[in-house]
Amino acid sequence: MANEKEKVQDLSALNGIYREISDELGLDTAMELYRMFKGQQVSFPMRLFDGARIREAVLREYDGSNIKQLAMRYGYSEKTIRRIIKDGGDQR
Repeated sequence: MANEKEKVQDLSALNGIYREISDELGLDTAMELYRMFKGQQVSFPMRLFDGARIREAVLREYDGSNIKQLAMRYGYSEKTIRRIIKDGGDQR
């Protein structure tokens, strides 16, 4: 990788996505992502955290009156939080 990094003298020569990554996260990170995923199509989920883990946390933290706070904390709608609670209650 050091050899490829030495070749990069003008960051504007990088392909678009690698230039964006380099601008935001640094050239080392861009080079590492290139090395790991070059030639592959990578898709990132909309949610950072695993849905099952969020469900467990919501069920654990629900106190009967904090649906709005849970929705804000985990980035879900209040309707989704209610559904998680309802479905979780049925499975106990």
